[in-house]
Amino acid sequence: MAHLNLRRPQNVNGDFYVDTTCIDCDTCRWMTPEVFYRVDEQSAVFHQPENETERLAALQALLACPTSSIGTVEKPHDIKDAQQTFPILLDENIYHCGYHSEKSYAAASYLIQLAEGNILVDSPRFTPPLVKHIEQMGGIRYMYLTHRDDVADHQKFAEHFHCQRILHADDISGSTRNVEIQLTGVEEFALTPDLLIIPVPGHTKGHTVLLYKNKFLFTGDHLAWSESLHQLIAFHNVCWYSWPQQTQSMHQLANYSFEWVLPGHGWRFHADAETMRQQMQKCIEYMESF
Repeated sequence: MAHLNLRRPQNVNGDFYVDTTCIDCDTCRWMTPEVFYRVDEQSAVFHQPENETERLAALQALLACPTSSIGTVEKPHDIKDAQQTFPILLDENIYHCGYHSEKSYAAASYLIQLAEGNILVDSPRFTPPLVKHIEQMGGIRYMYLTHRDDVADHQKFAEHFHCQRILHADDISGSTRNVEIQLTGVEEFALTPDLLIIPVPGHTKGHTVLLYKNKFLFTGDHLAWSESLHQLIAFHNVCWYSWPQQTQSMHQLANYSFEWVLPGHGWRFHADAETMRQQMQKCIEYMESF
């Protein structure tokens, strides 16, 4: 819960604010860029919501904040309405779960709703409103974990939904030793005809990405959009295993076709397949410049 006495002075006057517990995770800024921005290595409010659409977006960011660093001066009477919007529909049957977890430094989690069983991509916070809505949407058949960093509350979700978790063996640790499906090697793995798991070692040794219908690419910490550079990038300063290996993995990933990049960290990106191909080449050139 945010504290008014910790309100950052960089916030503009008004109802919404960010306090000094902000960890600079970027969540509120990419979710609601019309309200939040970055100043002095933390988030702050630069524009107070002026209509219902902006207010709802600000409340969604408030709920998604992993450290509860966003607050309102007045008790939000419509907070339950905002809770009802999660998971948020992005496109077709793809949803953003919100409720980011501090355990994974605020990594985004996504839900793919399928008739044969839903897939949770990485783990959000195990929060009752979200859990209830996922139950109403059909529960979870598989929990796909891109890599070791973004597992958060995976155990609670597995126990509640009795889902099978998927993680590469090279990223297994003590907390994930009981993951039901442990991938091995560097060959792609077809979970279903429409769901392809592609190993992309680099950020971590066992990092993988998930390609759905040759359209939606769930990239974990491998690939994201940089709003400041205005291009697709990989994160050189948080590469925990091998930058040369991650660069090679990016070369291989460029051979696939997709239209969405849905990362754990960083901004989402949506473009036609040809634009995405060009962006992947820019990303590779960026990586090779280090």
